[in-house]
Amino acid sequence: MVLKLAIQKSGRLHEDSVKLLKECGIEINNNVKNQLKATAANFPLEVFFLRDDDIPQYVEDGVADIGFVGENVVYESKKNVKVAELLGFGKCRLSIATTKNDDYTGPEFLQGKKIATSYPVLVQQFLSKNNIQAEIHEISGSVEIAPSIGLADAVCDLVSSGSTLFMNGLKETEIILQSQSALIQTPELNQEKNQILQKLLFRIQTVKKAKSKKYVLMNVPNDKLDRIIKMLPGMKSPTVLPLAAEGWSSIHTVLSENEFWEHIEEIKAAGAEDILVLPIEKMIV
Repeated sequence: MVLKLAIQKSGRLHEDSVKLLKECGIEINNNVKNQLKATAANFPLEVFFLRDDDIPQYVEDGVADIGFVGENVVYESKKNVKVAELLGFGKCRLSIATTKNDDYTGPEFLQGKKIATSYPVLVQQFLSKNNIQAEIHEISGSVEIAPSIGLADAVCDLVSSGSTLFMNGLKETEIILQSQSALIQTPELNQEKNQILQKLLFRIQTVKKAKSKKYVLMNVPNDKLDRIIKMLPGMKSPTVLPLAAEGWSSIHTVLSENEFWEHIEEIKAAGAEDILVLPIEKMIV
């Protein structure tokens, strides 16, 4: 029995999806160019390489048991699938953008306007929620050019940095969805496949936890140990080891990236020296 996973065959999520599987210790044999199906060498997993827009349909139908796909695609497709885990990569936002010269005052600005988008379902949900009547023009690509050629008054598209909007004379005015890559699953998984999925989820969660944490080491005078330990918000109790130099100890702990930057100046001022910050590959708690 193998679990069948659908991932994007090319595009912005493909490399991160393959990288995540590798970080989970899963080796995929896909050395053949344009290969659309591959098997894992060391995990009961079969991988399908598909168009991202098709993945929710394949998962709903049970052709694939699970899939890695952007939340924006999941919610736009309205397929009967379950989001089992957010994966932490492919972060972007689905936003309304208007021309730079428009005085955007809120959703009411869109009343009676024409909106060009590749996401008509999500745009209509946003309009309905705000009691706005607007005309949606569904187009599959080059959404940003629509206002400059007279096709639409505004656009709704995925935004990462906003540079594409800027280059086309547009400004981001309203975020309607924060999106990232998600693991979706078919509504019905038999017990054996669900057990495999739980093992995969455990590995994914282990990798995700490690990415947000740092292993921190610091040398501290023994008379400052208690004070500095109280400043550390890390996992349970830190490890304290005596140094060869008399009167000094080494503190080992795990902190999140934010916790480290919030407390490092205070810790240093309290007497910590030689502070090392190391990445964590895996983290099991």
